[in-house]
Amino acid sequence: MAAMTHPSVRLQVQEASPGAFLWTLMETDADGTPTQVARRAEDAFESYEAALAAGTRALNAQLHPHTDASA
Repeated sequence: MAAMTHPSVRLQVQEASPGAFLWTLMETDADGTPTQVARRAEDAFESYEAALAAGTRALNAQLHPHTDASA
């Protein structure tokens, strides 16, 4: 099987306003500095933990696009 390479991606969760958390997937350069937005939440989440979980699922889906997310 051929080795897969992925761009370096950082998951960020920020509180946009009190009680409204958003995740963002940022592509990064070799030093880990964010260079561009890869994906972001369309809606806010009520907790940091919920936004982190949703962002982690989005990151997994981006890195493994042919994996069934419901499994």
